Amino acid sequence: MRERLQKILSSAGVASRRAAEKLIEEGRVEVDGRVVRELGTSADPETQEIRVDGTRVRPGKPRRYVALHKPKGYVTTRSDPGRRPTVMELLPPALRNLYPVGRLDMGSTGLLILTDDGELAHKLTHPRFGIEKSYLVTLAGQPDKKTLDRATRGIVVEGERLALEEVEVLGGRPDRRPPRVTPTDSLSERTRLRATLRRGKNREIRRLFEALGFPVVDLHRERIGGLSVRGIPPGGFRPLSRSEVELLEKRPRQRWRARGAREAGGPKDGTGPGGPVLPARRARGAREAGGPKDGTGPGGPVLPARRARGAREAKSLARTKK
Repeated sequence: MRERLQKILSSAGVASRRAAEKLIEEGRVEVDGRVVRELGTSADPETQEIRVDGTRVRPGKPRRYVALHKPKGYVTTRSDPGRRPTVMELLPPALRNLYPVGRLDMGSTGLLILTDDGELAHKLTHPRFGIEKSYLVTLAGQPDKKTLDRATRGIVVEGERLALEEVEVLGGRPDRRPPRVTPTDSLSERTRLRATLRRGKNREIRRLFEALGFPVVDLHRERIGGLSVRGIPPGGFRPLSRSEVELLEKRPRQRWRARGAREAGGPKDGTGPGGPVLPARRARGAREAGGPKDGTGPGGPVLPARRARGAREAKSLARTKK
């Protein structure tokens, strides 16, 4: 199978992917006797001869990837000093040398990835890559809209900022009124949400809603990147194909542009006839100016709302004088 040269070198243990790119740029890599200097060049390590500084590169062992549906009552670790059940006990002995990527606490359920690919594990857990994780959350109580807005704007808990990327109410809709605070009434109700994270910190969702006064009753991770846990029973697992691993690595669209598009009445992918739709505030200015919803007019961008109103008033005054 053809892969990029830097990935082949990394998988074979020659160098990290970034260091492999440098080797290529320096002209130290050959494929079938020809020096390769262009990044992105692909090759097949099974059928082609690849050399670095004259030494033949042998193909690395194929990486393994497993998706597991973690049930409650298991710790996400390879071994536990307290002898609690670990997720590794859900796998056959042949797969117990894999490593869990990220964590789900003992009381949480859902999708967990196990692999021996350190580079993928880094991508899925490092905030820089912004891989989305989606969770189904059940809260004790019924938070109002203001509380959910605070959850997406972020709050500081014990010196650490916690925030959701996005939140969607699935049941027990939030009121615009302040939440009721009588413990016997408010906390006996339940609210079901879908919460999205990109920079998951330790127990972030639980700590966030606990600080807002709505403890998490149930937490289930339904998706990582573009890969869903659907179809895997609790406690079950299955190996992932190459295309499914690529789904895991899928980068999300820029949210602010998509939100701006929806508020401006444009398509949900955040693009318009002339390119990206304007952010929400500028798009609203376009609507108030009476122009098309994408914030452009026949002669270019529509004026901001205040200048547009001034223009209309001047026009009206000119007609009156006539």
